[in-house]
Amino acid sequence: MESLSLSASGSITKLSSFAVLFVVVFLFSSFTSTEAYDALDPTGNITIKWDVISWTPDGYVATVTMYNFQQYRHIQAPGWTLGWTWAKKEVIWSMMGGQTTEQGDCSRFKGNVPHCCKKDPTVVDLLPGTPYNQQIANCCKGGVLNSWVQDPSNAASSFQVSVGAAGTTNKTVKLPKNFTLKAPGPGYTCGPAKIVRPSKYLTADKRRVTQALMTWNVTCTYSQFLAQKTPTCCVSLSSFYNDTIVNCPTCTCGCQNNITEPGSCVNPDSPYLASAVSGPGKSSNAPLVQCTSHMCPIRVHWHVKLNYKDYWRVKITITNFNYRMNYTQWNLVVQHPNFDNLTQLFSFQYKSLTPYAGLNDTAMLWGVKFYNDFLSQAGPYGNVQSELLFRKDQSTFTFEKGWAFPRRIYFNGDNCVMPPPDAYPWLPNAGSRPLSSLLHSAFTILSSLVFLLAFA
Repeated sequence: MESLSLSASGSITKLSSFAVLFVVVFLFSSFTSTEAYDALDPTGNITIKWDVISWTPDGYVATVTMYNFQQYRHIQAPGWTLGWTWAKKEVIWSMMGGQTTEQGDCSRFKGNVPHCCKKDPTVVDLLPGTPYNQQIANCCKGGVLNSWVQDPSNAASSFQVSVGAAGTTNKTVKLPKNFTLKAPGPGYTCGPAKIVRPSKYLTADKRRVTQALMTWNVTCTYSQFLAQKTPTCCVSLSSFYNDTIVNCPTCTCGCQNNITEPGSCVNPDSPYLASAVSGPGKSSNAPLVQCTSHMCPIRVHWHVKLNYKDYWRVKITITNFNYRMNYTQWNLVVQHPNFDNLTQLFSFQYKSLTPYAGLNDTAMLWGVKFYNDFLSQAGPYGNVQSELLFRKDQSTFTFEKGWAFPRRIYFNGDNCVMPPPDAYPWLPNAGSRPLSSLLHSAFTILSSLVFLLAFA
């Protein structure tokens, strides 16, 4: 959409633009879909695969596996919850690697009582330390499902289910419907089950291939708008060439409201901090954040730190303001055009993301295992930081018009709110502050000499 004109015909241009915007918003709000779209991970999804591995006298045994094909979005504790509705009057006789949260009414059964008789069972993962005779491969992680890029070996979760009162052939089995996936709250929308080619398995000696008797897939996609009503993170900016620190926009994730919502936040020097953290709500997922102007659980700060002749340096700091949440296996996704010339990264892991061919402007960053992959709750240890060194491309590099600041930042897969572009730290006019400019120039030359000597 073209920018709004301020000429004599500006009112007509504005009216036309707002009319188009209204139509787009109306169509978007009226359209119901099971699909979600992430511009930085356009093919990301969680695929649930059901493999029928054997028939029983009144049903089948199936292995259910959840694959997290999202590059950077993961499911952290307390873990995933999977639900569905049976097509007929099926029951679950037994399970391994998982369990239903409720048994339901099994009073019609005499002798052997099923594990679950509910029409709409809800399944959760078993906890680490489960006895081996109740485990299967890829189970028992407490519902934690890591992202495909960050930890592919732990990006799958499985359980086995024995289903009764069901079909006993490929033609008589009815697929479950109305799948739901919580992680642990809302956000995922699942499509219908679809029969696909049976899965194939390689035996341990790698000399024989077996296959499932029947396989169907369910695809679930994520939408941040469904997950929460308000943002969960924000971005602040600063630079060496301007004294201004651009904070997160006011009330980004909510506003302080001690009148109608007392206890919505807590000050770090409050004498009631300990009781508030351990008080009611501790076991829930409701955040208890430090009182700030933005009220976000997470803030990402991007500081343009140094300028060399052929390089420039950025410092990134992630701060946790949530007193009830520790972030394990956290990650950050940053979009900036200079990531195609990232030279060195300190204390973070890095992988280039290329959602579109020929465009290398997106990076995924996460902590080093056993060093800073754990972001502690709000407090003196509730932050992690790193520095990035970029090589300049003289044809595109500039400090003007906010070019040195990121275009977009995600924390744990959620889009963080950026400050408005007109608030970015501006590059001082050379004539307006000559002393400051001279000092910056001298500092830049000195930094370049130190850098060259260090790499000589």
